[in-house]
Amino acid sequence: KAMFYALIPTLLIYVGFQLSFRVKNWQRGAPENRKTTKKNVKQRLADMRAGLYMQTLMRDPIAGIMHSMIYFGFLILMAVTTTLEIDHQLPESLKFLDGGVYKGYALVGDAAGLMFFAGLMWALSRRLGPRSMQPYRIRIKNKPEHFVILGTLLAISISGFGAEAFRIALDGSPSYEKWSFIGYPLAQLVDGMDSLSGWHQAWWIAHVISFALFLIILPTTMLRHMVTSPANMYLKDRDRPKGAMKPMANLMETEMESFGASVIEDFTWKQLMDTDSCTMCGRCTAVCPASATGKSLDPREIVLKTGEVMARSGTPQVTPPIGVDKEIALANEPGNILVAPNNVFDRITSEEIWACTTCKACDENCPVNIEILDKILDMRRYLSLMESDFPAELGNAYRAMENQGNPWGMGQGERADWASEFEGLEVLDGGDPMTAEYLYWVGCAGSFDDKNKKVSQAFSKLMDRAGVSFAILGPSEMCTGDPARRSGNEYIFQMLAMQNIETLNSMGVKKIVAQCPHCFNTLANEYPQLGGHYEVVHHSQLLEDLIDSGKLDVTNATLEDRLVYHDSCYLGRHNDVYLSPRNVVGSIGGIQVVEAERNGTKGMCCGAGGARMWMEEHVGKQINVERSQELLATGATRIATACPFCYVMIDDGIKGEGVEDGEVLVQDIAMHLLDAIEEGEAKAQATMVNVTLKPTAERVTAEKIELPLGFGMHGDLDGDGIRDTDAEPGPIAALVGETHLSHNDANVDEAGVDEADEEE
Repeated sequence: KAMFYALIPTLLIYVGFQLSFRVKNWQRGAPENRKTTKKNVKQRLADMRAGLYMQTLMRDPIAGIMHSMIYFGFLILMAVTTTLEIDHQLPESLKFLDGGVYKGYALVGDAAGLMFFAGLMWALSRRLGPRSMQPYRIRIKNKPEHFVILGTLLAISISGFGAEAFRIALDGSPSYEKWSFIGYPLAQLVDGMDSLSGWHQAWWIAHVISFALFLIILPTTMLRHMVTSPANMYLKDRDRPKGAMKPMANLMETEMESFGASVIEDFTWKQLMDTDSCTMCGRCTAVCPASATGKSLDPREIVLKTGEVMARSGTPQVTPPIGVDKEIALANEPGNILVAPNNVFDRITSEEIWACTTCKACDENCPVNIEILDKILDMRRYLSLMESDFPAELGNAYRAMENQGNPWGMGQGERADWASEFEGLEVLDGGDPMTAEYLYWVGCAGSFDDKNKKVSQAFSKLMDRAGVSFAILGPSEMCTGDPARRSGNEYIFQMLAMQNIETLNSMGVKKIVAQCPHCFNTLANEYPQLGGHYEVVHHSQLLEDLIDSGKLDVTNATLEDRLVYHDSCYLGRHNDVYLSPRNVVGSIGGIQVVEAERNGTKGMCCGAGGARMWMEEHVGKQINVERSQELLATGATRIATACPFCYVMIDDGIKGEGVEDGEVLVQDIAMHLLDAIEEGEAKAQATMVNVTLKPTAERVTAEKIELPLGFGMHGDLDGDGIRDTDAEPGPIAALVGETHLSHNDANVDEAGVDEADEEE
């Protein structure tokens, strides 16, 4: 016991020193404000609580339950052991572990021990069992250290039950020990053995040694996440909008020696802390669209490789993250310097960095809130601004944004061409005061791409139907700069953003509606970094509000189709807008809405984000094809998108699968909704016309029937006030479905015949 009381505190001090070395390495990083304030403290505590309660792990129920069995089993056993030790140290008059209290204590202890043991065996079976039992993310990163950890924990479990069994047998197996439903049966098996006391001491010493080994490996292996992960979850960035990139200084006014991140000191201390919080679970890799389609990017490796470089170039006492490659383990040996000091690009290739679609699936699915995307984007900033190391086709988009104000290189004078059919639409010019309620930010795709021009037209018609007052900028609208910023070119982003902000502020713009999630995200979350503060909504949110308020009448909207909605990454994961688009299409009568296998927070990217729209896919399967196949598998005849890039990518992917024209219709939600409204109105009109044309014995008067404008009483050949079936349609019949007017409102003479018709 004296050895135990001396050993455990010593090892705890050792753990503290080892972890302090890691903290020293994090401090090499750049400053970053992660302070706790009155504004964010509740959310920080909620984040940490979610991690401690295993809520984030339950996104994968199987792994979550298994890990919870180990985690909670271990914690309860620690509490049980601590309680026993406290009871031992108390004088006889104060001891509390007897009678009913002891029975409950014994029951809880054995239940926790069984849960702990079962969880460990489950974990081993997932790593050592048949291939069908091994998740892909585990198969590709099985390391010896994993088995050292599981073996140590298993030794703690088995030795604990062994020590308990011999203790009960040594005490004569009293009846109250039956509450130890594992230890008591084991005691019956060993009862009668020689030297029970010696066996008990041996098992107890084995238990102490196992726990000591656990403390020794805790700070130097993946086990350290027991300490670093809760802290990492608490320190999640709660002051920056979820969809915003880290701000940079105004490059037009500030001279900087370097941009982005290439050496360890370029990363922030929190980004370095991330590398020591990684549990290597592989959830980020499992949901990465680039990794799933054969690209070189592996989000988990981005984190681990950064940690390897940090460890090898920093404090000697610090070991790299578990899973370090063999050649890296030898990196500092003489004659075998494989990693240049401090440079992450000797471990991470530019191909990995450019394969990212910035879909944020890695961040969203990380159970310990590691911010992987920030690291990738900071490395893109370095490659783009410092090395000019970017795909050649991306250079064309850069030049187009600089010279024409849009990545397609189209003339600014063509921005409002899509709206030529809309009479009275206000196109603001530089300096014009904003009088409409909303500025409709059309975006580059909605202005120049033929597919997305139809989205702009459909959305405008819907706003017009709902009586929404809106205006557009036309030639005064520039690209928001999202493609430039997401590809690392902060110069072009700031140039475009400041020009747009100056335009918007000069017009007094307050409220903006955008149909492009990338524009929506940039305007709402990133323009405030440069002085642009506006109330920004996505067109799905405005449509939902118009439908809910009754301003947009969808009473007759109907489509007898099966529809699946494809989640936009920048609308969903970046801004948590998942329900609005679904509610819009869900308002359509007769529609059957189904979900793809991957949807919501786990939805798969179309492949166009992160400026990938302007880069070719040369490696592996095309992401949009992978996603299109998944959407087709639902059996849907209509596919709804809420992003111009998604619209283009999914439509191209569907066509690439050999789907016949008209068999599956890919459209934006606004187009589907307008189709439904117009189709429903056409059916309603047809019904009314059929009633009108039906012969009746009684004269039908204007007071009884309301006809749509366009039929009027054209074709009343015999003057009886009823349109004859063989007459030609009137000259305004083409307007059916657009305007409705009660025939009661027309100028009708006493005979029931429109005077305008008589004159004609």
